[in-house]
Amino acid sequence: MNNSSHDHGHVNHDHDHDHGIKRVVRPLETKEVSLRQWLDDTKRVVNPLECLHIFTQIAKIVNLAHSQGYVVHNIRPSCFIMSSFNNVSFIESASSSDSGSDSYQDVTSSQTSGNVFNKVSEHVRSEFDVGQTEEQKHVFPMKQILKMETNWYTSPEEAAGGQSCCASDVYRLGVLLFELYYPCSSPEEKNAAMSNLRHRIFPPQLHFKWPREVFLLLRSLHPDPTSRPKIDEVLQSEFLNELKENLDERQVAIELEEKVVEQEMLLEFLLMMQKRKQEAAHYLQRDVSLLSSDVQEVSNLQASIRIKRGFEPSSSINISQNDEFSSSVYRKRNRTPEENQENAVTNSSRLMKNFKKLESAYFSTRNKSSIPIGKQMFSNRGMHPFLEGLSKYLSYSRLKVKADLKQGDLLNSTSLVYSLRFDRDGEFFATAGVNKKIKVFEYDSILNENQDIHFPIVEVPTRSMISSICWNPYIKSQIASCNFEGVVQVWDVTQNRLCVELREHERRAWSVDFATDPKLLASGSDDGSLKLWNINQRASLGTIKSRANVCCVQFPSESSNYIAFGSADHQVYYYDLRNLSTPLCTLIGHQKTVSHIKFIDSTTLVSSSTDNTLKLWDLSTITSQVIDSPLQSFTGHTNVKNFVGLSVSEGYIATGSETNEVYIYHKAFPMPALSYKFSTTDPITGNEVDDNEQFMSSLCWRNRSSTLVAANSKGNIKVLEMV
Repeated sequence: MNNSSHDHGHVNHDHDHDHGIKRVVRPLETKEVSLRQWLDDTKRVVNPLECLHIFTQIAKIVNLAHSQGYVVHNIRPSCFIMSSFNNVSFIESASSSDSGSDSYQDVTSSQTSGNVFNKVSEHVRSEFDVGQTEEQKHVFPMKQILKMETNWYTSPEEAAGGQSCCASDVYRLGVLLFELYYPCSSPEEKNAAMSNLRHRIFPPQLHFKWPREVFLLLRSLHPDPTSRPKIDEVLQSEFLNELKENLDERQVAIELEEKVVEQEMLLEFLLMMQKRKQEAAHYLQRDVSLLSSDVQEVSNLQASIRIKRGFEPSSSINISQNDEFSSSVYRKRNRTPEENQENAVTNSSRLMKNFKKLESAYFSTRNKSSIPIGKQMFSNRGMHPFLEGLSKYLSYSRLKVKADLKQGDLLNSTSLVYSLRFDRDGEFFATAGVNKKIKVFEYDSILNENQDIHFPIVEVPTRSMISSICWNPYIKSQIASCNFEGVVQVWDVTQNRLCVELREHERRAWSVDFATDPKLLASGSDDGSLKLWNINQRASLGTIKSRANVCCVQFPSESSNYIAFGSADHQVYYYDLRNLSTPLCTLIGHQKTVSHIKFIDSTTLVSSSTDNTLKLWDLSTITSQVIDSPLQSFTGHTNVKNFVGLSVSEGYIATGSETNEVYIYHKAFPMPALSYKFSTTDPITGNEVDDNEQFMSSLCWRNRSSTLVAANSKGNIKVLEMV
């Protein structure tokens, strides 16, 4: 259960703090800001209590340092931050960047004291990079301001090359006091006022409006360090002490407001956490209820099945000898006690290993249905989807080698198999690849373990390496192929002859597929086109152009009116052939080339990509031209550069891996059900060795069976069976 997907309300509190009493502080910001930013706010109006509150805090910091024998040096606005309640914190230093930028983001890289400055930098970036107009950004260009700030706050003795002393800090306090009481509306006004300040020349209005502050300024900015007041004298200044009572009241009010805000934040957090836990409890209760209901239903069903099985005569079981899938199911149900015990241990291990994924799949599937499992099991819809998937996922415990195809040219370095396909009845399978041959093998003869070498019953030589083959679903002897020269060919393998050759692709053709209409053929090419052919005509019936290489084409097994193809642009396109101008929909989700696609049924498609994933898509209810949410994403195999094959049968999905392994998934779950690693035998020692260069290149299920044939990049072909 994942509660993160549920929306949670946000608790808002709107409080009126006035309560009929006139406030002594102006509305406060809710974020920390640098003092430099606060001073240069063009909308700032001087509030004497606010200014004295800030000045007093900084003066006390300086006083503490001086009492311990330290000179502070960096008493500049860019070295201080202010909280929501105008409480000042010292961040040691700030320096401008050489990047040429004027934003706060570039001028706040400095030697700072820990996390305080990180918080300031984050705030300053958000303040100056978001939501401001270009005009606002350039009122006070920060790089230039900070460079000038260093000059403004340098005392005369330091400018002359002398040592910094406590009196130098007092000088800097005087400059800060001036900035607090004299806001400027433009950089030009600011620069002029600060230049005059060096000579203790103040704007006339400052004398009239703040005479006692000017008196302290004159003393603090005296060019002779010995004529400046000590820091404790500054703190005892007349105008500071006269307003001390008001400042104390202000401080008490601020502390109370801070406590109120803290309590509001705590209350908001507690309410939010309470709401989330209540939601979690609701969903947990619902999940437990579902589980309890399902446990009861399955227990009842199990008891019912046992009763029926006890009275079911064995003669009622009728298995067709030609239905290998049904035969395998019958064998599973009639395992020996030892086999059942071994299978139970294996399944228990797989259940625990994949418990979290199975749990997620259960609730995902179960929550989509409000029908109780027991009622659904006996409906026309069949077993509950999750239980059906779990049953098939656990039906088999391993892949067993049923036969190993030994070819005469096994040691040939050009034996890589690009394509491997069964005919419609599963009697024959064909292979093709870089050896420029189409080989047809009889399936039953391959199972004969007494043969040292398995020879094909038909071997068709071709002029070029073959990338894909496909049997005609109705004309049993017909195989279509496409090759590296872009040529599409149709062969009669019983007569070992070429029936038709189709030449319109301009580059290598990757994929070919027959439709249910035995005359209709499709091919995809590196030239970015999908072409439709009638095998009785030389010219193509139509062309669909893609933005990138077409790597795979596939008709649904029930219709000749639709087609899908995968592309190197990471997407799958699904078309109605009665309108080639626009796809019915585009499937978006892969991060790399789509190498293979297969229809599981008429409306369900699985795609394979070199992004290490397979994805399952639902085409049953196309409501938009873009589908970006697959039903399932399968991971576990490795596929980043090669085409490793893809085949589907009865809900099982087989794919290759670049680890020289075959992986079997079931469509219900994202993790592999089974895997088998091809071994490599050293031709000299006869021992099995790991060969990191080998990968699976092609595979194909035998129709309606638990058997598949797989080939790797060395041309090693095995018949594997799920047992």
